Amino acid sequence: MLRRQFLSLAVSTSLLLAGVAGSASAQMAEAITEPVTISFYNYNLASAGIGREATLELIAKFEEANPNVKVEPIGAPSNEVLSRVQADMVAGLDVDVAQLVFRDLIYAAEELGAQPLEDVAGDELAKHALGFVPAGLALGEVDGKTYGLAYVFSTPVMFINRDLFKQAGLDPDQPPRTWEEVKTAGKAIAEKTGKHGFFPGAYGPTDGTFVYQSIVMSNGGGKVRDGNTLTFADKDQADAVAMLRDLMDSGAHARIDVGAHMDTFQSGNLGMFLYTSAILNRMESAAQGNFELGLAPMPSFGEKPTAPTNSGSAVFMFSQDPVKQRAAWELMKFLTSDEAYTIITSKIGYLPLRPGIVNDERYLKGWLEQNPKYRANLEQLDRLTPNVAFGGPNYRQVENMMKDAMTEAVFGSGDPRQVLKAAQEQAQPLMPAN
Repeated sequence: MLRRQFLSLAVSTSLLLAGVAGSASAQMAEAITEPVTISFYNYNLASAGIGREATLELIAKFEEANPNVKVEPIGAPSNEVLSRVQADMVAGLDVDVAQLVFRDLIYAAEELGAQPLEDVAGDELAKHALGFVPAGLALGEVDGKTYGLAYVFSTPVMFINRDLFKQAGLDPDQPPRTWEEVKTAGKAIAEKTGKHGFFPGAYGPTDGTFVYQSIVMSNGGGKVRDGNTLTFADKDQADAVAMLRDLMDSGAHARIDVGAHMDTFQSGNLGMFLYTSAILNRMESAAQGNFELGLAPMPSFGEKPTAPTNSGSAVFMFSQDPVKQRAAWELMKFLTSDEAYTIITSKIGYLPLRPGIVNDERYLKGWLEQNPKYRANLEQLDRLTPNVAFGGPNYRQVENMMKDAMTEAVFGSGDPRQVLKAAQEQAQPLMPAN
């Protein structure tokens, strides 16, 4: 039902925005001289606790610095925010700024009317980009234009239950660095403690594909698509999934409900959990008084460098009115400023996409000195790899078919390479023609 609703909205929105997508309207206003209200669709606002609180703090600081601008916050979960944006557009409501995940990038640019920031902001975009992670900015580009301004990022990191490591006779200060070491440690934890060894947050319907893509792209650099040709069943990618199947068959990989991974780790019943660094604060709260938490970079395939894929989002401008475009641009700049990333990193757990603040006393230096384990995430920033989005109106269906095949390949009994190949052949006709 949800998929049919999404496709129906996609068709309605595409018809509504025909001829509009990818083009800027009038020239953005030079300044805001009268009160204006803009809408901000944000999935962190839909979360309970610190994610919502930190985002509201950001909005309040922006409004204080920009008294003529009122921000209307609209929260929706990450897997529903695009549908909310589409529905409101079809209803004739103004959508000004939206936080969307990267799998929606191509669709937002080509079908939904996101504004190319080079055309709207001109030289202001290049000026704002100074000090930004270059790889981060590039992730928001489609055909050489920036439609999504990189906002909140995380990479997969290995959360460690240091107590289970000690109980299994392992050194928690030397966590596994390769997948072979994960296999050895996972088996030891399972056999000596009776708890689960390892699990990656790569399977469930709400997990996205960033952990999965990080794993397969770390095995030789192969991606899940080449242009509009699907490649997730190619050798390097399939070999990486077969490695996970081997972990499962060996007993190192937990055979648990794919939606129960965080609960399993938080309860102290899982030794290693590969997932987004954005949940660091949540994991620290759960571990307090329960077990000692550790953090390590994602494992590698032998000596091959890892390719940590970003999860997270960009902020997109949909405003057509010149004054609202100015207000939207000022909000987008603030959300990706030094001050904002200090709040975003220290209070939520996302990466600071302005690395200069890491060693700056005004921003994150003191916090990092008190939270040294977070450096496992920062170590991966220079190897950040794009989370590959699929094009065309069927992109979510194709992604789900790929994820379902990967889950079957690891948890099932069939040949994992054949499972992936069959799924790729079924999904390819849903992709746009090259």
